Amino acid sequence: MCGITGVYEYAQALPTLDEALLQKMANAIAHRGPDDSGTYLDPAGRLGLAFRRLAIVDLSPAGHQPMSNEDGTIWIVFNGEIYNHAEHRASLIQKGHVYRSRTDTETIIHLYEEYGDECVHYLSGMFAFCIWDQPRQRLFMARDRIGIKPFYYTQQNGRFIFGSEIKAILAHPAVHPELDEEALYHYLTFMVPPAPLTMFKGIWKLPPGYRMSLDRHGNMKQERYWDAIVPSSKHVLSDEEYAEGVRTLLQASVRTHMMSDVPVGVFLSGGIDSTTNVALMAQCTDLPINTFTVGFKQHQAYNEGHYAREIANTFKTNHHEILIDYQDALNYIPQLVWSQDEPIADWVCIPLYFVSKLVRDSGVIVVQVGEGSDELFAGYPGYLKSLRRQRVGPYLRWMPKPVWSTATKLSGAVAQQGVAAATQAERIFRRLAVEDGQFWGGAAVFVHPDKEDLLATPFWQAMQKNKRLDSADIVKATYAHFTAQKPDADRLERMIYFELKYRLAELLLMRVDKITMSTSIEARVPFLDHKLIEFALTIPSAVKLRDGKTKAILKKAVQGLIPDKIINRPKQGFNAPISEWLRADMAKEVNFALIQGYLIKDGYLNVGFVQKILADHQNARRDWSGYIWNLYNLEMWYRHYISGAKA
Repeated sequence: MCGITGVYEYAQALPTLDEALLQKMANAIAHRGPDDSGTYLDPAGRLGLAFRRLAIVDLSPAGHQPMSNEDGTIWIVFNGEIYNHAEHRASLIQKGHVYRSRTDTETIIHLYEEYGDECVHYLSGMFAFCIWDQPRQRLFMARDRIGIKPFYYTQQNGRFIFGSEIKAILAHPAVHPELDEEALYHYLTFMVPPAPLTMFKGIWKLPPGYRMSLDRHGNMKQERYWDAIVPSSKHVLSDEEYAEGVRTLLQASVRTHMMSDVPVGVFLSGGIDSTTNVALMAQCTDLPINTFTVGFKQHQAYNEGHYAREIANTFKTNHHEILIDYQDALNYIPQLVWSQDEPIADWVCIPLYFVSKLVRDSGVIVVQVGEGSDELFAGYPGYLKSLRRQRVGPYLRWMPKPVWSTATKLSGAVAQQGVAAATQAERIFRRLAVEDGQFWGGAAVFVHPDKEDLLATPFWQAMQKNKRLDSADIVKATYAHFTAQKPDADRLERMIYFELKYRLAELLLMRVDKITMSTSIEARVPFLDHKLIEFALTIPSAVKLRDGKTKAILKKAVQGLIPDKIINRPKQGFNAPISEWLRADMAKEVNFALIQGYLIKDGYLNVGFVQKILADHQNARRDWSGYIWNLYNLEMWYRHYISGAKA
């Protein structure tokens, strides 16, 4: 796992690249690789690559990057892990390729020499890399299938700049941070700007499953090489056969994800996913597994420590725990904003940081996590609610206004909570109508009508006049693409596809990457091996949601592997007491930051609406915590990168 960055000055009359600039860019992401650094400057002075290394496989100097082929004509900087690299080694040697290390990096180079851009199809793992093909004066770049590793870039004035994090790009003197207002608009809905947008104007992210090339004339070519769409199988298996398939593929994935020359551990919550990771890891080693858990000092309802300790005792792990409180969270916010690059409005980033730091402080460098399981196997209870709600949405668009008004008032009256309840009911009706029967993801926050209330009127009008922005267009386009490829798909399949494209790839996986790497550890996701993904997507929805129960097939697959108590316990989820903190301990700081903030001063947010949701939340009239955290992340990011940069 590493940090990569580089520059290609394909049209500069006088190239400005030098070692000092490359080192400056790499040092901006030194946390991604504290063990080694390196640069390569092409003899013509137009291409420079830089690298920070977190040594995981082949700890010797032979693993140094940038790395080249035998004659120095192909160079690479690579971030990630290729779990099947050893499988290709013998055949590549037989074809005449010479290895100088045990690294997976070298295998990518030789696969590129053999298969060109098609090399991505031979790779199993997580990756983001850039290859310099010197004879062709061409860059080739790719991001892994599901988006575990990030890749950012900008192209301006005859210059192409890329990096594992945006801060590496911003370290180049030609790049100046500027807000992308379209990205801001969509962030308010999806909690992170959807690819290819970033919150920085002119800086883009390569979408998951995409490869890209850039020639000597600056011509860029992007194409999707993989998508999370699997044709429906004509051969339907039994529940037992599906369960056996899941278990076999998961066992293989966990085993390959233990590839490491440094200590490996696992985040343990005591839920089905993390417990399965522990159980399968224990099958692969005679040494105790290192397990790590985070909890909260004053809010025991959010803690899963007792479940984690039970599993640690069952599998005799080397267990570590840490407890945090609101003051820890407040102290961490400035670093959080810096680590995220662009706002990621998921408060789980806070406990994730502290448990990641615990891992590093304990001497463990690699940790396995359970991301992807809930999406693949329909583990979120919200899926069941959404399936029911989607049956209602389309009818609301045609509801006459008098009926709409009456329904709203009745909803409030039945709740017997006065005006506040009626307002909430009205918002629910509006949202159902906006969603129009489509699932907007489990992490959607502000939808179109909300934004008209939230955004300052001049900014709202400018967005509608110049861009006519509506996040519904992204939702519709995603479903249209999926439906065109798989017209026979049911609602749950469509929902899972949307979650894989947005919530998982852009929010959850980037949360894991940015926060774990900020503490210089590598997180691995065995549930997201692409073979397991492709098999899971063939499993019928009725098998995943059996008798109204989520994750039914995974639970069947791990029977006898983990305790029944864990299989049958209600899903709790990795969470934090932000709602409580925003109502009490953190209220003063957060309220002041928003009301006196730059987003209001610079004309983006409507101060009246912000004041209303802060007051309603603090007075327990409604839980606005998700909305407030979304805005607070945005404000703190804007203050650090945009307004602060102008000062």
